[in-house]
Amino acid sequence: MDITSPFLLKLKGALFAFLGLLSAAVLLAPVFSWQALGMFVISVWAFCRAYYFCFYVLHHYGDPSFRYAGLWDLVKGIMKRRCSGE
Repeated sequence: MDITSPFLLKLKGALFAFLGLLSAAVLLAPVFSWQALGMFVISVWAFCRAYYFCFYVLHHYGDPSFRYAGLWDLVKGIMKRRCSGE
């Protein structure tokens, strides 16, 4: 079921942001330091950029015909292409 309601899409985004902030607070609260916060922020940023690379850059600049629904499909597609020699 796809969500098409703009309100529900915004609510979903807000819930993801809340969940991220809550989990970061729970993770960092017992051992807070500026270094830990900095490393956490860098790691979140790096994973966001990797996700963007996988789903936007590879499709738009690498091979527009290469379709996949998630990271697991991406890995299976790459392995399939390697085995077939493309």
